[in-house]
Amino acid sequence: MTTKEKVLLELSKNKGTVVSGESLAAACGVSRAAIWKAVDSLRKTGCNIEGTTNGGYIVKETSDAFSKEIVAGFFYGRFPEFKSSLIECFGEIDSTNTHAKKLLSECSALRNQNGKLTDDGKRLSNALIVAEGQTAGRGRLGRTFVSPFRTGIYLSLIYIPKGGITEPARLTAFSAVAVCRVIKRLYKIDSAIKWINDIFVEGKKVCGILTEGFANFETGKIESAVIGIGINIEYNRESFKGEVSKVAGSLLKEKRDSEQGRAELAAEIAGEVLRIFEEPAGDVIKEYKSLSFIIGRRIQVRPLTTEEETYSATAVDIDENASLVVELPDGTRRTLSSGEVTLGSGTLV
Repeated sequence: MTTKEKVLLELSKNKGTVVSGESLAAACGVSRAAIWKAVDSLRKTGCNIEGTTNGGYIVKETSDAFSKEIVAGFFYGRFPEFKSSLIECFGEIDSTNTHAKKLLSECSALRNQNGKLTDDGKRLSNALIVAEGQTAGRGRLGRTFVSPFRTGIYLSLIYIPKGGITEPARLTAFSAVAVCRVIKRLYKIDSAIKWINDIFVEGKKVCGILTEGFANFETGKIESAVIGIGINIEYNRESFKGEVSKVAGSLLKEKRDSEQGRAELAAEIAGEVLRIFEEPAGDVIKEYKSLSFIIGRRIQVRPLTTEEETYSATAVDIDENASLVVELPDGTRRTLSSGEVTLGSGTLV
């Protein structure tokens, strides 16, 4: 961690309380002069840090300033097991997933013959790419993911598990659970999941998740995954038009009325997603099922791997691999590992 990141972390841990320059210097292992320089630099990025007459510093409230230092301060501070993770922040980018895949494409093997991370693998494992806006955000099935500047947060994580990716649907499902946890923790809002990758609040989609595998052509294995998460914080009337306006929602109705900033939300989501992959799979799947709002409902299923036409079914379960179990009108059941579902009315959700 840089001095700026350490200073921000210490001040954030003591939000609302004056922290002396001497205490900050001791905690960060630097001089008082270095603390002053770090605070001055943080202020220029938009951090709301005030000085006091006795030489102390205080963060009175969480601002919505956004920078690598601010994201890193939250991420490294609250999830210290990932303190070596690469973080890249952008004001606006074409797509965080596209950038993450570019980073992977520029590398040689991510793991050696013994299964250990190479230097490239160590650099990119658990890497976080985050942006305030996307000009070419992508959703499933080649759809555009509307990503207005500074009204949401858009991030991608690079995940390189030992043994490669064996259950890709689980990555998406587990990530959805992690996002729901963070929304509840930071905003005190209940959310629900539509199989497999969408998160809804009050009947509107507030978050989409796109997981993409990255193959090693020498071994033929899917060696890593890029997990892209886009979440609407404030509603953007200018961007959410046409069909999108019927589905899109946001965590906050119109304007910011929450103390949580986008940098904090991004850090919390990234850390929670990476941690959830280490939890017992059965427990996470159980939580996923409890958050699902389509189980027991009549749906329309659009197969993606066959030429079969869309058909009606009832969603009855989600299995241990995050596959959707549906029951047809004749009582037979099918297990779907991929596909697109809509509600019985045909409304895309």
